[in-house]
Amino acid sequence: MKKTSTRLADGRELLYYDSRDDAVRDAVDLRPLEAVSTTAEIRHDELLGDRVAIASHRQGRIYHPPADECPLCPSRDGRLSEIPAADYDVAVFENRFPSLAGDSGRCEVVCFTSDHDASFADLTEQQAGLVLEAWTDRTAELAELPQVKQVFCFENRGAEIGVTLGHPHGQIYGYPFVTPRTELMLRSLAAHRAATGRNLFDDLVRREREEGVRVVLEGEHWIAFVPYAAHWPYEVHLHPKRRVPDLRALDDAACTEFPQIYLELLRRFDRIFGPGEPPTPYIAAWHQAPFEGEERDAFGLHLELFTVRRTSGKLKFLAGSESGMSVFINDVPPEAAARRLREVASE
Repeated sequence: MKKTSTRLADGRELLYYDSRDDAVRDAVDLRPLEAVSTTAEIRHDELLGDRVAIASHRQGRIYHPPADECPLCPSRDGRLSEIPAADYDVAVFENRFPSLAGDSGRCEVVCFTSDHDASFADLTEQQAGLVLEAWTDRTAELAELPQVKQVFCFENRGAEIGVTLGHPHGQIYGYPFVTPRTELMLRSLAAHRAATGRNLFDDLVRREREEGVRVVLEGEHWIAFVPYAAHWPYEVHLHPKRRVPDLRALDDAACTEFPQIYLELLRRFDRIFGPGEPPTPYIAAWHQAPFEGEERDAFGLHLELFTVRRTSGKLKFLAGSESGMSVFINDVPPEAAARRLREVASE
């Protein structure tokens, strides 16, 4: 992998990740952009104990532009975009409309490919491996920022999720605090160790391997399963078999196998509801340990992949119980979801 760092016209950082060592990235951003000005701030909810990012400047962000005005495509034929180069493998840049900025953290956009009409599932194993390298490198770089306590790499895919740009891309958030969901995991991790003397992540993976009924896919270094208490109709958790706290700690063997496993999972997701159905909307979320804390080394890196579509033409809405009280109601038994995801395996 070759990494090239440059700057956009308004001062934001842009990084190219290339599979070829001889790639030259010297294109200049010629747009007449003013310096980015944000109003992002973090407020503490005293009642719930969590935090909310207030970012009113995001109201003006680009919303469903036509394909020939996509800001994530390469700059071509006089049409200037966020990426000055005429092509790229993987590109990462600071978000122009960040939810977190400055002392409040950092937000980055990750473009998986220059092909506007592709999806992550369309990538080759080499391309998917390069994205993994970019995620890992960004985790390492953001870990050095004093204001960043935790890094979250994720992809939102599909209009049903709320995606406003159709180009295949994801985001990386560098939070200035430990997120509430991670805090819950850390609490459960500590309680399980106090009660049993064992690691909760290790026990969860062991149970799923032994029971087998919810396992979707298993390789030499990774295992994917529908969790016993899945919140979403179709939800898969992907764990490395050797527990590590974050992407930086994956060994070469796990990194090599990851694209094979992950691409197969994404392709199965697109086949869940049968032929002729539109692409399955999903969220893919890497859960990494915070950079500090007693439970850091006990945390288990994993990816959670889920869709808001519960059956053909119908979405899972977060209504009263889910949105009002955070109590999920799942219409699809996890064992049935796992069975369906095994049925649609690639030949």
